[in-house]
Order: sequence, then structure tokens, then C-alpha cells
Amino acid sequence: MKKEVSLWQIFTVFAKIGAFTIGGGYAMIPIIQAEMSKRGWISDDDLPDIVALSQSAPGVMAVNISIFAGHKMRGIKGSIAATLGSITPSFLIILAIAMFFTAFKDNPWVERAFKGIRPVVISLIAVPMVNMARKSCKSWWAWLLAVASLLLVAFLNVSPIYIIICVLVIGFGITYFKEISPLRPSGSGRNDNGQNDKKEGGE
Repeated sequence: MKKEVSLWQIFTVFAKIGAFTIGGGYAMIPIIQAEMSKRGWISDDDLPDIVALSQSAPGVMAVNISIFAGHKMRGIKGSIAATLGSITPSFLIILAIAMFFTAFKDNPWVERAFKGIRPVVISLIAVPMVNMARKSCKSWWAWLLAVASLLLVAFLNVSPIYIIICVLVIGFGITYFKEISPLRPSGSGRNDNGQNDKKEGGE
């Protein structure tokens, strides 16, 4: 039987994740993936679902990911522990920056450090997105939806909210019709049976 994860473990792991997350919720994904997979808490198949739910729900994505991931492990208590863990380092760091920001905001070393961090953040966001796309898009229509959504958001400035709603409807429709189509009997079979029954009845 798999050992239950303690709330303290959830808190400390998400505190570690929150302390090293630079660039928003998407930058948290590769760290969560590494930490969860290493401990066997959340599978790689569950992570895309958690990210999708976090993206769809209102609020800060990093907090949403913590809520859903914590709930996956320990229910409501796990959600609380994961959320507190992820926001505590950020809260303390931002509090310290707010107290002393005016002293070093124009420091050239600080400006150079942030300029160096930005390209790294882009790669942190891109890598898990590519990995999740390769694992989640297992059919041609899934790749078509993913590429179409990317183009609509990136180049046509379509709101992600509309994209999510449309993709949910399209994905549900495609999956539904794919599941019921093998169960639907053909018309020719019914006609043949009907004709056979009539012939048998006439004889």
C-alpha cells in the first residue's frame, strides 16, 4: 500500500518550488514535474490535466496549480498545505524587496541580473509545454486544435477564455462521436434482417 504523503512534506516541497519559481505559473511547471515525478506523488499523465484546470480557473495560475496538485494528494488539507508552501517564499521575498527596493532598484548589477533571468524563464516555460504537447496530443485532431489555439492567441490576440470554451466543446464532441459511432448499428443490417424476417414469416 502506498504511504500517505504528510502535509509537512507537501508544504516543504511546494515552498521549495515557490522559492525557485521565477516568471509566473508556467515557470513552475518543470519544477513541479521534476519534484512530483521524483517522489511518485503525481504522474506525468495527471500533470497536463492539472495545468489545464489551473489555466481555466480564475485566479493566479501558480496558486491554482498548488491547489489542484495538493488536492490530488491529500484533499482539501493538501490544497491548503501546497498553497501556503508555494506563496510563503514569494511573500517573504516580495516583502523584503518592498522594504529595500528604493535602495537598489537603479543598481546596474540588479538590472543586468534581471536581463539575464528573462531568457532562462522563456526556456523554463517552453520546455514543459513541448513535453506536455508530445504526451497529450496523441491524434491528428489534437495537434490541429493545439496549433490552431496557439496561432489564434499568439497572432490574432483571441482571448484564451474563448479558446478554452471552444476547445472544450469541440474536444467533447469529437470524443463523444468517436465513442458512440462503433456502437451505432448500420441501416443495411436492419433492412436485411427485416427482409429476412419477412421472408421467414412468409414461408
